[in-house]
Amino acid sequence: MPIAWDDIGGLVDAHERFLSGALVEADVRGPVLDSWKRCRFAGFEVDLRVFPYASDLGLDDRFLNAAEPVLGDLSASLDDMGVTVVLCDEQGHMVQRRGGGRKLLQCLDKVRFAPGCDASEVASGTNGVGTALAGRRPFYVVGREHFADFLLPFACAGAPVCNPLSGRIEAIVDLTCLREHGDPAMLRLAREAVHGIEARLLEQATERERVMLAAYRRTRHGAPGWSWPERGSLGQETGDERAELGRIDLALLRDKAEALIASQQRALDEVVLSGGRVATLRRRPVTGAAGEIGVVVEARILGGGPSPIAVGPGASAEPYWASSAATVTVPPANPPVPPPAAPKPDGAHPATLRTSATAPPPTPAADELYTRVRAGTDDHGDGEGGSLPLLVGEPGVARLAVQARRRLELLREAGLRIGSTLDVARTAEELAEVTVPRFADFTAVDLPEAVLRGEEPEPFRGGAALRRVALEAVDEDPPLYRVGEEVRFAPSTPQARSLDSRQPVLEPVLTEAGGWFAQDPARGDRILVAGIHSLITVPLQARGATLGAVSFYRSGEPAPFEDDDLSLAQELAARAAICIDNARRYTREHNTALALQRSLLPRGRPEQSAIEVAYRYLPAQAGVGGDWFDVIPLSGARVALVVGDVVGHGLHAAATMGRLRTAVHNFCSLDLPADDLLTHLDDLVSRLDGGEGWAVEPTHPDSGIVGATCLLAVYDPVSRSCTFTHAGHPQPAVVAPDGTVEFVDLPPTPPLGLGGVPFETVELELAEGSQLVLYTNGLIEDRSRDLDAGLDTLRTVLACVGRGPEDTCEAVLDALLPARPGDDVAMLVARTHALGTEQVAQWDLPSDPTVVSRSRAAVTAQLADWELDDLAFTTELVASELVTNAIRYATGPIRLRLLRDRALVCEVSDGSSTSPRLRRARSEDEGGRGLFLVAQLTERWGTRYTADGKVIWAEQPLS
Repeated sequence: MPIAWDDIGGLVDAHERFLSGALVEADVRGPVLDSWKRCRFAGFEVDLRVFPYASDLGLDDRFLNAAEPVLGDLSASLDDMGVTVVLCDEQGHMVQRRGGGRKLLQCLDKVRFAPGCDASEVASGTNGVGTALAGRRPFYVVGREHFADFLLPFACAGAPVCNPLSGRIEAIVDLTCLREHGDPAMLRLAREAVHGIEARLLEQATERERVMLAAYRRTRHGAPGWSWPERGSLGQETGDERAELGRIDLALLRDKAEALIASQQRALDEVVLSGGRVATLRRRPVTGAAGEIGVVVEARILGGGPSPIAVGPGASAEPYWASSAATVTVPPANPPVPPPAAPKPDGAHPATLRTSATAPPPTPAADELYTRVRAGTDDHGDGEGGSLPLLVGEPGVARLAVQARRRLELLREAGLRIGSTLDVARTAEELAEVTVPRFADFTAVDLPEAVLRGEEPEPFRGGAALRRVALEAVDEDPPLYRVGEEVRFAPSTPQARSLDSRQPVLEPVLTEAGGWFAQDPARGDRILVAGIHSLITVPLQARGATLGAVSFYRSGEPAPFEDDDLSLAQELAARAAICIDNARRYTREHNTALALQRSLLPRGRPEQSAIEVAYRYLPAQAGVGGDWFDVIPLSGARVALVVGDVVGHGLHAAATMGRLRTAVHNFCSLDLPADDLLTHLDDLVSRLDGGEGWAVEPTHPDSGIVGATCLLAVYDPVSRSCTFTHAGHPQPAVVAPDGTVEFVDLPPTPPLGLGGVPFETVELELAEGSQLVLYTNGLIEDRSRDLDAGLDTLRTVLACVGRGPEDTCEAVLDALLPARPGDDVAMLVARTHALGTEQVAQWDLPSDPTVVSRSRAAVTAQLADWELDDLAFTTELVASELVTNAIRYATGPIRLRLLRDRALVCEVSDGSSTSPRLRRARSEDEGGRGLFLVAQLTERWGTRYTADGKVIWAEQPLS
């Protein structure tokens, strides 16, 4: 508990800070703080000196007869303890005050806490009576926890008394004493008194039921034509056949009888049963000797076969009885006379007590009636044989039974329909759809933007912005905020009070509640004109967080919301809140994984001239995956196109994709041949699958099998050749400039990670303007389409002349991608370009030192033709060093080549596979400085190996 009960100084300070607007959550009990906030919203002044007075007080005799013995015993037990016992009505107005001692009564009279005072929270601030009524639960308050100054000397404990049949609060029992005598145990005594009163109210209902049964028996006495079967005969004989009503028929009869009792307009109903039988139900009013009013439903079953209820000449039946809560039971053939059923001491709700599968035993009146009918001395009184009483009860109680069953059905349907997806907005819409019109005429769900993004919601503060996410209404044009609008609830509105206190708020009569009207007076007028008369707003709370609020409205004929409706609204909101929070958490995890994946995918297009490229990446609806693509510029104006797919989904797949993509970049920087690159990548995947040599725990996130497919294409714009190789990946498509589509026939290979299988390459010469289409299997495969059908559709879409890469991407996705793809899709479309002869210059050189000077002269002349004279000196020096090294250390033919692309590339090839290394020459060394000069004078340089040897290249940027 945050404070001690006698911590007056600390509470005084907290109260002062609360009035000044400071936060005091850690210093004050939650229920007390909620009451303080309600008092502040209501504009209550702390300097009130006495309780206000109210007139026209009173409780009905039925309630007073139930409460008198209980409160009398409680008052007698507390006579010497300085505690007064108070009884207030459902509005918080005091009706009785018992005992308390002279000193206490003097203090209470001083503040007018006497019969006639108004102790409601709105009128008197935080106190045991008013706050127990406002919070609809027992409440103990002491000293400075009272909001008003004049209540500081007292401690009190209040508990609401609920009618056990309707669940409505009918009174408040309160124990009040001076603060120094206060004890939280007073709350337990108040609860026990409440349970005693509720038990006596239930006993009164049982007695009324007995009286109504007796009255019905008297009205039916004396008619002839009755006969009863022997024990065990549950059907009417028709020839040689005998049948019984099944459980479904009995349940249907019970439901229809309950609805007939609850109805105020209907007196007859027909029910079609199994076997072609039709049951006619009749509603007959009955009045006891003391004026008790009830209803009996009689049943008569005709046609199609036997009936256990229909009684007439030659008919036989076992009677079916029901209590006032409409529970059907079959009494034994020789029923004992049980004592009256003792009411539940805990004041449980009748929907729990009287609608269980096991019905209570018949009352003595029912047993007597049954015995007299068996003896042939009871009748129907109206001369119409063939009917028996099916249900007896009070209209109000039957209405509650029907409502309770409908509430259970609504909760069941809500459990099935709410949360069908992991989408926050859709879950809110499902809550609204389930509750309209079965529970409310209008349902609105408001959530903060953070929840929609999947983030943790901030604690609600007055004026915080919410977004109207869902709105369901019986009218086409409801006078409420529309979906998508931003809503800022004023502090006096039920929604703001509910969010701030984290408790539901019931406004049964909107015309009498003024706080909501301040939100938007013009809209408030339209709400009243539309006939909206009642409101329940409930905070959506799950796992300690407030996710938003749901508001239920009723209009027109439906009765205003009641306390039982408040409980149902809380249950519906609680179920929906869990589903919304699950969806929010999924959204957060999905966004996190998606952000990781997108951060690992390429951003923008690299600068290169070999191809014109377009790409698409679409994550799966179920979660992120491991698909990736890449465009990597290589030396010699070449470019590498990569598309890969990691097995599985989730963060692990995305992280693995990032590691493989980084590895491909590193291997490309080494200028490895395409097949060698996949060999190294296959070895890496094998090591990832084995935990990189570490012992991996089975429960470790990376302990799953790592698998991936990959396709690599390297295009050379000088020779217009493209080299393909793959590891278990779908075949790429090549679209010629004339629209001809061919899928490259690559040798079958296993996915990466299996090892031991060499990778092969296929080289094609492409016409300028051809398109390369690389993709992952999510594009051509799904549950409703096999691989061959997907490839045929892809071929058809690609067969188009003159379409650019961007248009090709759009056309392919429109034709092949489903509305909700089950797998990631990565797609890369590249249109090839070629470097013309005017951009390439090359010379074949003999292995003779004298050609070095001629090579310098040729380079200088070529750069002059290209108008790159400013690069002549540097390029001449680079070419001289590279040609000299080739002549000195290499073998075979030597070739010098210049490429004018986005950069000036100088290449020297030879027939040796020995690669030079950059080293720092010592002062006494005669050589070793050539590559150092090349590295210093150019932007980058490197070596790539070919089938005939190697190529040493260096690039200089063009201004």
